[in-house]
Amino acid sequence: MLTMRIKVTLTEDMLATCPNNPEIHKEYIASKGPDARSIEEEVAATSPEKVEKKQMTVFPLDAKKKPFLWNYQFKGFIKEAASVLSRIEGTHCGELSAFRKVIDGIIFVTPRRIPIVLPKGKKIGELQRPLRGQTAQGERISLAHSQTVPAGSIMTIDIKILGKLKEKGGKAVDLRKILQETLDYGCNKGLLQWRNGGFGTFEWKEV
Repeated sequence: MLTMRIKVTLTEDMLATCPNNPEIHKEYIASKGPDARSIEEEVAATSPEKVEKKQMTVFPLDAKKKPFLWNYQFKGFIKEAASVLSRIEGTHCGELSAFRKVIDGIIFVTPRRIPIVLPKGKKIGELQRPLRGQTAQGERISLAHSQTVPAGSIMTIDIKILGKLKEKGGKAVDLRKILQETLDYGCNKGLLQWRNGGFGTFEWKEV
């Protein structure tokens, strides 16, 4: 098994995705985690205290009240990036069939809780933004509210790969190149919420 240890440094603020209401989180978010045993763990990490801003999305916190990213959130980013890149001619992702099944079964992201190390002197911030949507009654505008971690925040992630994948016809696909391609995509697309607004973009390097 090959392990890539990468250092991800945010180039723009990254927005949180976990609802601050523990009941909403338990029913709609944590239940979509990799296994049922993680539900209570995730709810506890997201809502360590009662907070008035229940509609705000927040970062889970560890025992020292430091923010972190769940490993399956980063793995979800890899799958999203591979999905887009597979449609582009000449990419390594385009060589991979059934990429979701392959990424789920052959690529593993650790640690489970990926620490987000904020720049010295910086704290978790907040961002409000309008959301527009078309309904049967016309355009509706609502206000979205999220915690943010600042540009310059760092995450160190281990990505384990079983090896090269032998596709039908005997052609070997190098999953390391697939990962490098998806990470390069994230430099432009970003992580977590409001990626289309340019948030969550990053630089990465292997360490």
